[in-house]
Amino acid sequence: MNKTVNINLGGMVFHIDEDAYLKLTRYFDAIKRSLNNSSGQDEIIKDIEMRVSELLIEKQKSDKHVVGLKDVEEVITVMGQPEDYILEDEEKTNQSFNDYGNRKHKKLYRDKEKGMIGGVATGLGHYFGIDAVWIKILFLVFVFAGFGTGILAYFVLWIVTPEAVTTSEKLEMTGEPVTISNIEKKVREEIESLSDKFKNADYDAMGNQVKSGAERISSSFGDFIMTVFKIFAKFLGVILIMSGLSILIMLLIGVFTLGTNIFIDFPWQNFVEAGNFTDYPLWSFGLLMFFAVGIPFFFLTLLGFKLLSPNLKSIGNITKYTLLAIWIIAVAITISIGIKQATEISYDNRSLEKKILNISTKDTLFVKFRYNDYYAKDLNHHREFEFVQDSANNQLIYSNDVRLHVLRTDEAAPYIQIEKTARGNSLSSAKQRAEKINYKYQINGNHLVLDNYFLTDVKNKFRGQEVDVYLYLPEGQLFKPDTSVQDYDDSENDFFNLHFSGNYNYKVEGSKIKCLNCPSNENDYNDSDEENVIENDSVNEVSIKINGKEVLNGKKTNGRLTTDKNGVIIKIN
Repeated sequence: MNKTVNINLGGMVFHIDEDAYLKLTRYFDAIKRSLNNSSGQDEIIKDIEMRVSELLIEKQKSDKHVVGLKDVEEVITVMGQPEDYILEDEEKTNQSFNDYGNRKHKKLYRDKEKGMIGGVATGLGHYFGIDAVWIKILFLVFVFAGFGTGILAYFVLWIVTPEAVTTSEKLEMTGEPVTISNIEKKVREEIESLSDKFKNADYDAMGNQVKSGAERISSSFGDFIMTVFKIFAKFLGVILIMSGLSILIMLLIGVFTLGTNIFIDFPWQNFVEAGNFTDYPLWSFGLLMFFAVGIPFFFLTLLGFKLLSPNLKSIGNITKYTLLAIWIIAVAITISIGIKQATEISYDNRSLEKKILNISTKDTLFVKFRYNDYYAKDLNHHREFEFVQDSANNQLIYSNDVRLHVLRTDEAAPYIQIEKTARGNSLSSAKQRAEKINYKYQINGNHLVLDNYFLTDVKNKFRGQEVDVYLYLPEGQLFKPDTSVQDYDDSENDFFNLHFSGNYNYKVEGSKIKCLNCPSNENDYNDSDEENVIENDSVNEVSIKINGKEVLNGKKTNGRLTTDKNGVIIKIN
């Protein structure tokens, strides 16, 4: 029957029998002798104790488990014998451990020493054996394409993943065996790193800072500013990467969709083609935009990655200069195409058609607009630019850009003038395109019926085609527009003011077309010098004063009452 003792090992309490305790004590004494006068001895011993504690915890079957001699021997087998350790010959030392001692599996920790924020991406890089920059890119992709899930995933992993603090945890993070040799090697590397920092330190400057309290405060403030600047640089890097990748993805989609109908016919293709004023294919514009816009954003994306990971390898001067040359060529071609696009619509010209209306001024001219039920269902179907097909499946451009202008003429008979307008790279080409506009109207006696649309072949493309209908009316001409005219009337109100609330009769009188049967509240032609005459009105009592003197005072008066525009009586007949 052996005695049991309680020991504290690596912050954990264990029940261990006396034989196992003695063997474990001799083991640690041997380790201390092998590390005699070594730098970082206490740190190494502490890490070894924590690792031994972890191994003993794995062997505990219950809270009352007593660590026996067999348990200690198995732990020593995993950790290795101190006398077998030779720092200069690491490979030979590692070969002395059995397969159980060489634990090749890794544990997930956060590497805050090499990480930028929480060390999550760096820890995942160690765990999966890849560069941490690819993990960061993956997080950014999920931030952009996953509606912010990348940020959520990062913070969740930050919370649930422990940080690698001890040497054992750092070894487990990289998949190295947690043995005495590796622990001592890791501790020595950290001590040497600190030693190098102290060797490279400017002790004179440090001494001056110690001498001057103000300089110490200034240095602390400078460190704070540098920290803020680094955080801002990381944030800027994320913004540059997100914006750069989004622009590049959109440009890449544009290259495969703009003008490409090999696999699918995109609905906007006809509109883009109609706006192509040159003879170049549409896919060439996609490539030019991809290079002219995409290359600068590609370098901005690289800059973002450089801000996030300063040690990122450069793409090389050959690649840089090649992309720069491609960008210059793409920009030059884009500018030349832009100039050509502008010259294609630099001129406008028109085609005129005049038709005399064989009616007298005593006859009322009826005017109305009509629509084609093949292209529209009612008059309210307004499209300035639309692609349609006729009954023979011909591709056409359909537009409601039609305007009516009512004007005065000194000629004896009214007439109509159709003006078709278009743009081109010269006056002749603009006129030819205008002549190809198909616009129709009908004259049936004293009825003028106008189409509310025009058509042109899709090959003519959209070059600002318009149709203006000018209706010239002589003095005394009676005129009655249909309610359909109100959506297309573009006349000068000083000459013809169309009333929208009814179907009224008009007449050309002098410099205006006046409404003959409009209600008084709709008549907008009462000037200050004009009079309103009300026939057969009756006034029960009239009293008129001028400058306080009564000039008229009467009782009931029947007859003609004249008022000014404000309704003030100015004459009674």
